[in-house]
Amino acid sequence: MKVNESSENYLETILILSQKLPVVRSVDISNELGFKKSSVSVAMKNLREKKYITVTDAGFIYLTDEGKKIASVIYERHEFISKWLISLGVDEQVATEDACRIEHVISAESFSAIKKYCAQHNN
Repeated sequence: MKVNESSENYLETILILSQKLPVVRSVDISNELGFKKSSVSVAMKNLREKKYITVTDAGFIYLTDEGKKIASVIYERHEFISKWLISLGVDEQVATEDACRIEHVISAESFSAIKKYCAQHNN
């Protein structure tokens, strides 16, 4: 199933926050992304309906296995592309911003080829 960029960003943010915080709530996502709580609430409803997250009665947000899979792929792309661009001499902030855009549009085939190329040429 194709996931839109907005959903990918939310899932990635939940993954990152879950590594830093004991629990993730909508307010944490709102603060991290700088979005209105109402916008985050709508997005969480959408992700819950698509079975990418679960939300407890207390408002704690957890990734489902499928949500975690998507978030992990996006996060890996982000981390790899950021580091790769920085290693090429791109300013860290620019590299991070570009990685945020690239991570959503690059195909699995192209990303795999770049990773393979880098692994072969970093020896």
